[in-house]
Amino acid sequence: MSKFKSQRVGIFVDVQNMYYSAKNLFNSKVNFLKLLEQAVSGRQLVRAIAYVVSGPQSDEDNFFSALEKIGFEVKSKDLQVFLGGAKKGDWDVGICMDAIRMAQKLDVVVLVSGDGDFEPLVNYLKYSQGCVVEVMAFGKTASSKLKEEADIFIDLEKDKKFLIKR
Repeated sequence: MSKFKSQRVGIFVDVQNMYYSAKNLFNSKVNFLKLLEQAVSGRQLVRAIAYVVSGPQSDEDNFFSALEKIGFEVKSKDLQVFLGGAKKGDWDVGICMDAIRMAQKLDVVVLVSGDGDFEPLVNYLKYSQGCVVEVMAFGKTASSKLKEEADIFIDLEKDKKFLIKR
């Protein structure tokens, strides 16, 4: 599928999904600047949103600021800790809602996540909104259904520029 300079692009990054995939697969961090450059690919960027979960870590503010400096709008929510000690901190519904609300203003939606829960979103954006949907994720941890449903799947494992060694 071709990419054109006139295409309007929206980028939606599931930061937790990318963080844990890079950490567990490669003991590395994600190079979000290179990721953003690849996602835009010379097209018209409408919005790039990074969805983060705030926990008790002290260096998060620096990370969130760095994301903003390279061009991401950062949306944050607090990590929920339940009585039994279980923790929850995901943005699945928020990412879906934002992508659906913006779809009419976009030609291309770039979803940066390997989470299979997004497969119905990809299907909806393609067939109900007419968007081209590109998914960027690490192939080993990405849902096979998500990869199949995407118009384009970009495997971040294939190019080491997307990783920063710890």
